[in-house]
Amino acid sequence: MAGNEWINSYLEAILDAGSSTKKRDDYVKLTKDAKFQHDNKQHQQQQQQLLKEEKPFSTTRYFVEEVITSFDESDLYRTWVKVIATRNSRERNNRLENMCWRIWHLARKKKQIAWDDARRLAKRRLEREQGRNDAADDLSELSEGEKEKGDPNVSEPIKNLSRINSDTQIWFDTDKSKHLYIVLISMHGLVRGENMELGRDSDTGGQVKYVVELARALANTKGVDRVDLLTRQITSAEVDSSYGEPIEMLSCPSHATGSCGAYIIRIPSGPRDKYIAKESLWPHIPEFVDGALNHIVNMARALGDQLNGGKPTWPYVIHGHYADAGEVAAHLSGALNVPMVLTGHSLGRNKFEQLLKQGRLSKEAINATYKIMRRIEGEELGLDAAEMVVTSTMQEIEEQWGLYDGFDLKLERKLRVRRRRGVSCLGRYMPRMVVIPPGMDFSYVTTQDSLENDGDLMSLLGSDDRAQNKTHLPQIWSEITILALMQIMRFFTNPHKPTILALSRPDPKKNVTTLLKAFGECQLLRELANLTLILGNREDIEDMSNSSSVVLTTVLKLIDRFDLYGQVAYPKHHKQSEVPEIYRLAAKTKGVFINPALVEPFGLTLIEAAAYGLPVVATKNGGPVDILKVLNNGLLVDPHDQNAIADALLKLVADKNLWAECRKNGLRNIHRFSWTEHCRNYLSRVEHCRNRHPTNRLEIMTIPEEPMSDSLRDVEDISLRFSIEGDIKLNGEIDAAARQKKIVEAFTRMASLKSNTGIVYSPGRRQMLFVIAADCYDSNGETTETFQAMIMNVMKDAGLCFGLGKIGFVLLTGSSFRETMQALSCCPVNIEDFDALVCNSGSEMYYPWKDMVADTDYEAHMAYRWPGENVRSMAMRLARTEDGAEDDITEYVAACSSRCYSYSIKPGAKTRRIDDLRQRLRMRGFRCNLVYTRAASRLNVVPLFASRIQALRYLSIRWAIDVSKVVLFVGEKGDTDYEDLLGGLHKTIVLKGTVAYGSGKLLRNEDNFKREDAVDQGNPNIKFVETSEGQNIAGALVAIGIK
Repeated sequence: MAGNEWINSYLEAILDAGSSTKKRDDYVKLTKDAKFQHDNKQHQQQQQQLLKEEKPFSTTRYFVEEVITSFDESDLYRTWVKVIATRNSRERNNRLENMCWRIWHLARKKKQIAWDDARRLAKRRLEREQGRNDAADDLSELSEGEKEKGDPNVSEPIKNLSRINSDTQIWFDTDKSKHLYIVLISMHGLVRGENMELGRDSDTGGQVKYVVELARALANTKGVDRVDLLTRQITSAEVDSSYGEPIEMLSCPSHATGSCGAYIIRIPSGPRDKYIAKESLWPHIPEFVDGALNHIVNMARALGDQLNGGKPTWPYVIHGHYADAGEVAAHLSGALNVPMVLTGHSLGRNKFEQLLKQGRLSKEAINATYKIMRRIEGEELGLDAAEMVVTSTMQEIEEQWGLYDGFDLKLERKLRVRRRRGVSCLGRYMPRMVVIPPGMDFSYVTTQDSLENDGDLMSLLGSDDRAQNKTHLPQIWSEITILALMQIMRFFTNPHKPTILALSRPDPKKNVTTLLKAFGECQLLRELANLTLILGNREDIEDMSNSSSVVLTTVLKLIDRFDLYGQVAYPKHHKQSEVPEIYRLAAKTKGVFINPALVEPFGLTLIEAAAYGLPVVATKNGGPVDILKVLNNGLLVDPHDQNAIADALLKLVADKNLWAECRKNGLRNIHRFSWTEHCRNYLSRVEHCRNRHPTNRLEIMTIPEEPMSDSLRDVEDISLRFSIEGDIKLNGEIDAAARQKKIVEAFTRMASLKSNTGIVYSPGRRQMLFVIAADCYDSNGETTETFQAMIMNVMKDAGLCFGLGKIGFVLLTGSSFRETMQALSCCPVNIEDFDALVCNSGSEMYYPWKDMVADTDYEAHMAYRWPGENVRSMAMRLARTEDGAEDDITEYVAACSSRCYSYSIKPGAKTRRIDDLRQRLRMRGFRCNLVYTRAASRLNVVPLFASRIQALRYLSIRWAIDVSKVVLFVGEKGDTDYEDLLGGLHKTIVLKGTVAYGSGKLLRNEDNFKREDAVDQGNPNIKFVETSEGQNIAGALVAIGIK
């Protein structure tokens, strides 16, 4: 609303000009002039009620409540015309005329946005229903053969696993055989263990406290040795220096040894000296993934040496919190073959729909401000990869996750039944949604928080001589407590009255202004109680974000409008350690806690309030419904109805019996939200949902050590051979190029001989990897000569600068193995010069040094959730557009394999873009990766975790080569996975002029997110060179720090 500041000035001017003099007759006259043709009986009753009250006409109320909320465009326009036509000079009001016109224009714009949104939702709903119907039709009937046939996607018989109910616990603290390593990820915001700056901004809220306490609680659970909470490292002068510390210990349980315990691990990602809001973090995710991968691999090795006899201890689960961390966890899960869990906290699609309903911003404006489409895609990817999604309430499952393409509650239940029966799910998958309410640490809730200690408050407040009373205070009121509470009590004329407490960020969604209006307009409530608003910390309102600034400014204006001075507290600062005392103060005064948010995903503050004996009033939208069902300690209200809010508060404050009953119920049932209970349920659910386990296939290759005598003998043999050959030369010397060639050939022959004697060739000896991933095709999708020239120049330059033995070469391509071999046959290099060939868009990996044998471990590693034959015909059918011909897309059998289905695209044919096709497959329960390659003439459908960048991460782990030691060579464009290759810790050299035709036009629709939302435009690891000639490549390597 920052762009609508004019509306406030006009309303205030109109109000000043006429509201004090216009009475009932003016109101009747103007409402007749602007009469809307409403048949709604309720609207007519509201008008009659206004007339009975004989309140003066309020232009503000008229325009805001009548025009904006229930406008009729034609009537509003006629009102504007009539104002111009019938006014006389005495009643002339230019501002009123301008206001009418502007509101008419705003109303028309709002109506258009609502219409466009309704059409979009209707279209999407139709597509979802079609997708669900397709899946339901395939799964509706079980043939006799299917009843006997198990699901090939399930590695173990599911029938032996019983369903875990909420009261069933299979996690035992006495099991000492478990040594679990758990990774939690919360990427954005300011995360630290002590003195959390909750409410500092919209990114540092309840999620920060949740993940820190979860990490501590899990580390205190027997059987869990190590918990790492990964977040972004921030060294900016804008924030405290503690956020730049690489490691922070959260807890070291008594049973912990060595490096065990809970830790915050801060991963460098993006600009080091800048604090970045979560909406701008998306381009830096690949760098965070690589940094997290390096840490996890190192920690797995360290824990393996300590606890597992030298075998790496891979994470038991990787848990992503929020959309950005969910995407990180998905990539790490695919790279490590480790189960993933997702917690959304707040969901982008739900926020998107709410913003569209408000009608203030268009879809384009919402996307530009909140990067909402990028966020939604991150959440969809998290659903693709997650074994389990942890939610706080059933409402979150049904009304929020149900909006996503990748989840349907009915289909998930149907698939679960089929798995339980051992029947094939036909390649379809839905993650399991479980409700596990967040826990709370009750260790600092003392027995003194009881009704018997009401005298403590009197001793604190009862005397004017506070200094004299301080010496007689009970222990519960410490010096720090007094200072904290005095910051609140100084606002009140009568601090003895019950305190209504609201604690949240200054965010419009928290609906604090409606609470303030309810309090200000209810005279009886103002007489009985005080209101305390804890709205984060601030120095200067003008320096805060726009949304926070607007909320706080409105709060101050409402306090002034209702003259609430002495009745409302709104302190500027509070510490996290002072929050318990604030709850205690409200309880001592027999007050009430309120959460009036428009939608509350869970409502952790409600549990905190109950732990201190505070009855609650909460929104009926979201998690509070489930919380109050368990605690039975308060009332639910419609957050849009300020009268209902006032009535509920008045009921609890005035009825002491009801207040005492709610307090008693809350204290009796609060144990059900403890962290101990949460961790037991969490670990039991994870154990139940772990369909795949860390596999022994993922091993870090050890570098075999050669005996010193063998090494010397090799050198001696080579030296002798060269000395003999050198004697033949007339000048007694060997040409340098010829000598280098002979050395390479000699080492190659020795490597071949050693492979025959059982010694394993080890690419792990390489100090760096040069990876060629340029997609050099002509307009017909055929490999160009530039491809061969580029390979030759890269290898030549690498050999001259570093020596061939130190550099390994890898080729990443979207072509099939046969097509790759054919292209390399025309290249003046030996195929054995490559350490690995990754073909078919990352679905196949071959090692020339192993007689070109495919890596079966890699195939098994990334084959999880591969639908196989079930998606073969479906992908081809969905890729065609409605008006497309039957032969626009056909299966290209020659390029197909067990892990890749390839389809040939007819020149000029229309096919669906990647985002559209992926959406349609998700709606049908299929999880795949899709890539257009060979200048958009080929579509590859591969497993979800198969991609060229993931293949590179796989090799970096297996060969123990740090990703930062990888140099990637690409063109200016490429396949539709081109953007994935540009981000991360590896160095990237973009060879201009090598790629003439790409497939990027088929990646995303225009209304989706842009490239700058996925790729860091200022990445210092990317260097552009004009051609692929060796001299330019050498200069580029030096420019990015490779010497």
